[in-house]
This record gives sequence, C-alpha cells and structure tokens, in this order.
Amino acid sequence: MGLFSLFVVASRPILQVLLMALVGAFLSSGYSNIFKSDARRDMNKVVFSVFTPALIYSSLAETVTIQEIISWWFMPVNIGIVFVIGTILGWLIVKILRPEQYLEGVVMATCSAGNLGNLLLIIIPAICDEDGSPFGETSICKTRALSYSSLSMALGSFFIWSHTYSLMRKSGILYEKLRHDDELPISSDQNPDTIKVEDGEASKGTDQDAENQIIVPLLSGEELGKKKSKFWEKLNDTLHMIYEELLAPPNIAAIIGFVIGVIPWLKSLLIGDTAPLRVIQDSLTSLGAGTIPCITLILGGNLMEGLRKSTLKPMLILSILFIKYIILPLVGIAIVKAAAQLGFLPKDPLYHYLLMIQFSLPPAMNIGTMAQLFNVGQDECSVIFLWTYLAATPALSFWSTIYLGILS
Repeated sequence: MGLFSLFVVASRPILQVLLMALVGAFLSSGYSNIFKSDARRDMNKVVFSVFTPALIYSSLAETVTIQEIISWWFMPVNIGIVFVIGTILGWLIVKILRPEQYLEGVVMATCSAGNLGNLLLIIIPAICDEDGSPFGETSICKTRALSYSSLSMALGSFFIWSHTYSLMRKSGILYEKLRHDDELPISSDQNPDTIKVEDGEASKGTDQDAENQIIVPLLSGEELGKKKSKFWEKLNDTLHMIYEELLAPPNIAAIIGFVIGVIPWLKSLLIGDTAPLRVIQDSLTSLGAGTIPCITLILGGNLMEGLRKSTLKPMLILSILFIKYIILPLVGIAIVKAAAQLGFLPKDPLYHYLLMIQFSLPPAMNIGTMAQLFNVGQDECSVIFLWTYLAATPALSFWSTIYLGILS
C-alpha cells in the first residue's frame, strides 16, 4: 500500500469532520444565524443525554462477547496507558506554559482523550480494502476491523466519560468560581485578613482583643470539631462527585451494553434478525447515528466564536500537536512491541495496528460536548480541534505507513 493510498484513507474521515464543522460554522454565522448559542446548548444536552448513550450501548451490545473480552484484554490497558501518559504530558504543558487556570483541564483532556470511535470505524475497515494490505482476505479483515473498532469506541467512551468528564467538570467548577470572584472584587481599601460577618457589622475594636485572646483556648475544641466537620464535608462532596460521574448517561449505557453483550440469552432477545425485541435495538442504533453529526455541527458553531474570542497562545497549540502526533505515537510503538514480545497480544497484525493507531488520533469529539455542558473553554476547544484535525491527515498517513512497515 502506497503513501498516497494511505493519505486518501486517512484523510476521508478527517475531511468528513471538517465539512460538517463548516456547515455548523455557516449556520451559526451572521449569514444564517439559525444555530445560535442557546440552540447549540440545547442540542448539546440532547447529545449528552440521548444520542451518545444510544451510540455506546448499541455498538457494545452488538459486538462484544465474553470470549472477545477475554482475548482482547490488553485493549483497555492500552487505552488506559494512552490516557495516563497524555494526562501527564498535558499537565507538564500547563505547568510550563501556564495558560488560564480554568483551561488546565481542557489542555489535559485534549492531550489524553483520542477519537477512539468514528475515525477508527472508518479508517480500520478502509485499510482492509487497499491493495497490498498485510491483514489478509478483505471480507474477514473487515469483519475483524469492525469488531476491534466498535470495542475501541465503547472502551474509549468509558474512559472519556469518567476520566475526561472529571477533568472538564473540575474546569467548569473552577471557571464558575473565578467568574464569580471577578464579579465581586475585593475593594482596594479592604483588609483581606478582615473576617467577613454576614450581617455587615464592622470588626471589633482593639479594646476587645484581650478578651478574645482569653476565649481562644476555650474555643480550640470547637475549632477542631469544625476542621473534622469540613474534612467529612469535603470527603462527602468528593464521593458525591464520583458517584455522579459514574452515573453519567454514557457510563450507564456502557454498563448496560456490556451486560447485554456478554449474556447470550439477553443478546438473543435484542440483537439478530429473529430477535423478538429487535425494534428496540434498531431504534437505539438510529438514535446513536445522530451523535457524530450533532457533535460536529456544535463544534463548527463554536468555532466561529472561538476564532474571534480565543486568546490561546500559539505555543500551547504547537505543544498539543507535538504530544498528539510525535510523542504519543512513539510511545505507542514501544508499548505494543513490548506487549507482543511478552505474549500479551494475539498474533493478529490488524489488532496490533489498531493498538498503535490509538496513540495517534486527534482529540475526542466528546470534549466539545463536555465544554458546552459545563460552559467552560468552548471557544478554546474549537480552536484546538481546528488545528489538531487539520494536522491529523498528514500525521495519520505518516504513522500508518510506519505501523504497516513494522507489521509487514
């Protein structure tokens, strides 16, 4: 397979994303103005609550079996390595370049979460159709490719809607706090050490200082109790936040999809030409098909505002590109080669290729959904997505050539 063929295969899904994003940008521009920010926000809620869970559930329930989960056990480990290394590198970027504080989670999210869904569903099967493919007979290759890609999308969604969701949620909370603090600035003549009293009374005069110093030892027990109370409140808030993140609609859909996929009698009720409840599966599959177009339209709409308002430093964008398309692919080659030599992987070059390509993908589209959901960094996300997806075509074709050369 030549470099030009790989370029065509790699560019097709990227161009689809960019074309749909252009439609969203036009609909939100002054020429059309029918896709305003309120409309994008409402559509995003539907994507989060309905379309994305339907896509995750339908793909998992159809493709996953208990045998595949056992034999492909290294795939979730591989995806986890991508997320861990990407997060660490993103953290180093924010510590070195110091962007706005509320953008730290956005940067770490774009460095760690790759588009493990729709791009792979297009790229991996398309590789099987090319002449000179090292992956065997076309029909068998495409069947395996769809199974690998669907499982990758499902596992990736679980990581995205737990780890990445947590990062974006924290950024959203921080952004709201910073915005609230900006709206209520401390006056220049106010002493920051002065204790604020709810009823607006002035602080006590110096005549009472001695009395207060006598009372302090008597209140030490109460202060200790307050510290313990604050600790338990923080612990309770943290556990509550984790609980809410785990019960996000996409994560619930992933759990249900795994359960139905690995239990044969449940799967026979919903999936297959003779399944009695096949209409449920078909309906959810149709709903899931709307996920990618809606996400991309929202991304394009946000892009118009992002290009006008974003203050992202060029060095920050270049650093993200360097991590996504140079460091992570090199790490991926080392990880997959080491796992193969240790006997962790089945002897299928297409499976090895998929694991390597997982390190080379542009950021997950769902990051834009989360940015819209938590009202943080939508403009910056759109600009990051524009440059990373423009660079994805040459990067994917280059690394695909390298991976095929290694596996041939």
